[in-house]
Amino acid sequence: MAAESEEVRVAVVHGPNLNLLGQREPLVYGPDTLETINVRLSEEGRALGVEIESFQANLEGALIDYVQEAAGRVDGFVVNAGGYTHTSVALLDALVGVGKPYVEVHISNVAARENFRHQSLLSAKAVGVVTGFGPASYSLGLTGLVGRLRRDRDVAGGRA
Repeated sequence: MAAESEEVRVAVVHGPNLNLLGQREPLVYGPDTLETINVRLSEEGRALGVEIESFQANLEGALIDYVQEAAGRVDGFVVNAGGYTHTSVALLDALVGVGKPYVEVHISNVAARENFRHQSLLSAKAVGVVTGFGPASYSLGLTGLVGRLRRDRDVAGGRA
């Protein structure tokens, strides 16, 4: 189990259409590709002493299957659920059901976009939400999650 190791492991989950980053609406999402973001997160993870694994799927069921499968080896999740942020009770149930903390991230400021993007089904159960900082939203979410995981380990280990 991930919690038995001192090393922190984090899964980064990318939802639908994020595989199109770099070509999809660059004025909204910027020029970085998903691969560029994943490489940067792996480098940042190494600098933090964190192992990162990344996964992207366009299908809701594939995201749910991944969350359930990865939960046994990771300590938490950084999640950009894309459009499923606003529609997927099932993804929320999977994230809550596996009992691992997660941070919700968005490249764009969803509150400044279309009305249907203003409500997130995931945010109420997330340990944090980062939105609107471009690809840096992932980095900020990762840093926040790692800090939270380490603090929780210290508290559980009686080092607080």
